Amino acid sequence: MDHKRYQSKRIRQQMDEYLARGGRVRTVPPGTSGADEANPRRAHQQSFTPKPPATRTPLPEVVAAIEARKRHRKQAAAPKRASRQPKRRLVYDDFGEPLRWEWVDN
Repeated sequence: MDHKRYQSKRIRQQMDEYLARGGRVRTVPPGTSGADEANPRRAHQQSFTPKPPATRTPLPEVVAAIEARKRHRKQAAAPKRASRQPKRRLVYDDFGEPLRWEWVDN
């Protein structure tokens, strides 16, 4: 018997024993949070109820400054050097059929 089945069987047995001794299973309505508002140590837990999205403060001057820095970096970047390595070019015959490859300097 694999571990998952064993665990499942063991939990089922413990539940049956609990119920046989007079224990009850309390149902919790959907959306109820497990976080205790009075206990700050549990405040890090997420609640199951959806929260409204946080409002964001528009900062157009900050965005403009970032975009200006990006543009400046792109302009300041050194132009790419042309490749000094030869390139391979396909040569065709008079009928448009591939004939051979040639190495051509740029």
